[in-house]
Amino acid sequence: MTCREVGRHLAGYLDGAMSAQRHAVVHAHLTGCPACRADLDAYRRLARALANSIPVAPPADLATRIRVQASRMQSQRASRRLWLRVSVFFDNILRPLAVPATGGLLTAAFAFVFLVQSLVVGIPTGNIPNDLPTDLVQPARLESLAPFPLPGIISSSSSSGILTVEATLNAEGQVAGYTILAGPTDAAIRHAIDQVLIFSRFQPEMMFGRPTPGGRVVLSFGEIRARG
Repeated sequence: MTCREVGRHLAGYLDGAMSAQRHAVVHAHLTGCPACRADLDAYRRLARALANSIPVAPPADLATRIRVQASRMQSQRASRRLWLRVSVFFDNILRPLAVPATGGLLTAAFAFVFLVQSLVVGIPTGNIPNDLPTDLVQPARLESLAPFPLPGIISSSSSSGILTVEATLNAEGQVAGYTILAGPTDAAIRHAIDQVLIFSRFQPEMMFGRPTPGGRVVLSFGEIRARG
């Protein structure tokens, strides 16, 4: 057995934590090797010093500090995992748009802007008359307003815009509720508004080609606009 091999077994030799056969081999080597005996004496002195040392009590808040540190490390690992997922997601989106660097960088930028506009904004990009919107999100809109006048306030042909109503639609394009944004709010006016909204036709908000509830249409009786 070499000195290096004996050095790895000195601690077990002192503690008796080895088989009798190995103990005999290490003992035979120590008998003829002064260097290894010096190392064994150093182990003995270290063992006595540790045995005579006074145990130090841990700080009272040690467990709390360990939990706080573990929580911070867990939060950091979660943040790294989230960042990795976001990076992979955007990489999967942008990689198909990649084109040769000789002339495709501008094309890829325009394609990415169009993709974000279509998925997030949902607002038509052109002002072409009679053009059908191709966006994935289409706001609710008014198709036809019932020709009922509002007596004493405004006629169906008036354009003063003194009465403004915001109607909320369900997925079937029916009015689920409304709010008077400007104008009188007495019972007679509300009754007249109920009649107008019941017999009016609306297009519900469309998302990915499917009607969805929650679309809003603002009627100003002289100006009609819609917002999703």
